[in-house]
Amino acid sequence: MRYAILSDVHGNLESLERALSHVKLGDELACLGDMVGYGANPNECVHLLRDRAKYAVLGNHDLAALEGYGVEFFNDAARAAIEWTQTVLDEESRAWLNTLAYELRFPGFLMVHGAPVNYFEYILDKRAAAKAFERTDAPLVFIGHTHIAEYWVREPDGTIGHKHMQHGGELILEGGRRYIVDVGSVGQPRDLNPEASIVFYEPEASRVEWVRYEYPIAAVKAKIHQAHLPDYLADRLDAGR
Repeated sequence: MRYAILSDVHGNLESLERALSHVKLGDELACLGDMVGYGANPNECVHLLRDRAKYAVLGNHDLAALEGYGVEFFNDAARAAIEWTQTVLDEESRAWLNTLAYELRFPGFLMVHGAPVNYFEYILDKRAAAKAFERTDAPLVFIGHTHIAEYWVREPDGTIGHKHMQHGGELILEGGRRYIVDVGSVGQPRDLNPEASIVFYEPEASRVEWVRYEYPIAAVKAKIHQAHLPDYLADRLDAGR
């Protein structure tokens, strides 16, 4: 069995379609939330993930689009995008997003949007990672939210290690260690690499792989401009930040 895990699509249909081209027949697809927000194709992305994903959890932008929750903490561009998304999100998308849980627990791992228990918290440093490990007994946690492809490891003595996966790569999971795997972002990478990210997890091989891939950024930017969304949301895609 292999899991294909992606996150933070943010209405970027072109990148999502490229991500799904890497998913093989028999892979179990999972989405870690934030299917909407920022990008110009929220409904198309939600419908595609509804049809293709076996597992999905709710992200903070999804919840903001549904209920306005947390928009007071968004920057101006994010708030403008959510307000626009609320005007175009169709009832099919709303209905499916409303069925999603905040976490999915499997025998050997956990899936959440941002962090265990505090679901929309950002894990951006070793202190935040240590607190996240303390809030769960899961040996392996898959997250998104930061838009940064990376992982955190907790050694048996409690020491926290970290590695960026800016250009992709693999992680072999070792017994006695616990891991938080950030799968990065399909829709808006922020690790100074504009290539999007998807992760593949093979439990039997104890292997996690980050795959970075190109997508037609110019087409996505054009749609953002056509929707009269903030220019910043288009411009940042070229820089991957």
